[in-house]
Amino acid sequence: MRYVFKTSHDQDIDLLRHKSDWGWYAALVAILIALPAAISPYYVGELAFVFVLAIASVGLMLLTGFTGLVSLGHGAFLLIGAYIEAHALGAGVPLPVSLALATLGAGAAGILLGLPALRLTGLYLAIATLAFSGIVEHLFAHWKFLSAGETFLTVPNPRLGGVRFGSGLGYYYLALALLAGTVLVCLNLLRAPTGRAFIALRDSPIAAETLGVALARTKTTAFALSAAIGGLAGALYAHKISTLTSESFNVLLSLELLMMVVVGGLGSIKGAVLGAVFLGLLDPAIARFKDYLPPSIGAQSGLQLALYGLILVFFVLFEPLGLAGRWAKIKAYFQAFPIYRRAMFKRTKAYMSSERMR
Repeated sequence: MRYVFKTSHDQDIDLLRHKSDWGWYAALVAILIALPAAISPYYVGELAFVFVLAIASVGLMLLTGFTGLVSLGHGAFLLIGAYIEAHALGAGVPLPVSLALATLGAGAAGILLGLPALRLTGLYLAIATLAFSGIVEHLFAHWKFLSAGETFLTVPNPRLGGVRFGSGLGYYYLALALLAGTVLVCLNLLRAPTGRAFIALRDSPIAAETLGVALARTKTTAFALSAAIGGLAGALYAHKISTLTSESFNVLLSLELLMMVVVGGLGSIKGAVLGAVFLGLLDPAIARFKDYLPPSIGAQSGLQLALYGLILVFFVLFEPLGLAGRWAKIKAYFQAFPIYRRAMFKRTKAYMSSERMR
């Protein structure tokens, strides 16, 4: 196995643990850039949608995985970002400005939610975020000022420098670039004092407050940043579905995002991306193989939800560290081969929630 002998504090907060990882990530980015030339336009669109889900998943991971605040209404922030994007582009605002407005607008909504929820934790906070999601969905469905008096709001296809970014290759590369930027921002944030305050709040609020962490400000900041990233994802999501309705951002979307975080592995940015890739590609796979199932099974309307439930139960019971934890075990197996032992990952009592996979 590879060991890092640290001789300075800077090594403890390095972005990547091993220098060779830069080469692997550069190769991954190069593959993703060249991939559209080797696959059909349909799969290019599906992969771009996975990138959008990954952005939203990373934002929720920042709130739930690193700060310990459970949210069942994250779809509301995507709804706010999507509608701001549609209204801004309809008013002739350039694409970069519209994306910034969607991000800031959703971040402001996150502050409005975070301030009243400062004293709530656990189940009570989850119920409050669920209620917030229902309120936002109802407002956008019935308040004509927000929906421009239309039941269906069409999202314009923006053009920048002669390239359309609302669909096709332009949309793919835009989603990829924003995902890479979001991941880098979150990784650097977690190395900063703000990110360490998030983790301290998750591990022990009492100990964090004793050490001087402002709990109210930290919770509000976590809500604002997570909501802002959700708003950015919602702006991209709007271009994917082209026609907006409030029903497209219901509680099922929020639950799907939460499931991505759990399946990917709580407390891991890599896990958030892996969970989004896994569940984002699961829907096309279900649609593709549903015809091969017996009619009595394939015709069931709740087949997708039932499969989601089975997957969630499986990961909670047999793979609590998620896909990120499984990937860490696979890497450890090949690095330690042939002396690998299962006891290397024997479950022991963890006294700190920050004992996570990087």
